[in-house]
Amino acid sequence: MAADAKSAATGDIPDTQNFLTLRASRLRVSMLYPEGWTVQETASRLSITDKNNLVRISLSSGPAPTTASVSSQLAALRRSTPALTASAPQAITLESGPAVKATYTTRSAPNPVTGKQVTLTVDRYVLAHGGRVAVVDLGTPVGVDNVDAYRRMIESFKWL
Repeated sequence: MAADAKSAATGDIPDTQNFLTLRASRLRVSMLYPEGWTVQETASRLSITDKNNLVRISLSSGPAPTTASVSSQLAALRRSTPALTASAPQAITLESGPAVKATYTTRSAPNPVTGKQVTLTVDRYVLAHGGRVAVVDLGTPVGVDNVDAYRRMIESFKWL
């Protein structure tokens, strides 16, 4: 149990983590998320956070994403965030349909108490359905292995 507690303290989502289904009525999407994480929803954005882990979903209207359009989004993000480095976007297929995925690294917001920042790895998924576009960012500190949990979360994404 001590190893699980130490792992959880670093932000690692344990294999035994309980997941809940979030139905974001304003955004008209649903997705699994780890129980105990903080959820904040506005009309066009949703964030789910715990320690330095973050899940961000933003919705807009527009055409289906392409690898070129996601590259362009990341280039714009890089201009405002010089520390950002990104991989080339790839077309993939999720349970909810076609998507474009890219991975990037960036720095977290400063901790309000310590002022420390951590380097985050973020998997960005851009999905579209019926003229709506969702950008789903799944971020975790570098060195923390949340691959399985984040895969479970993105595969559970549904349009409502």
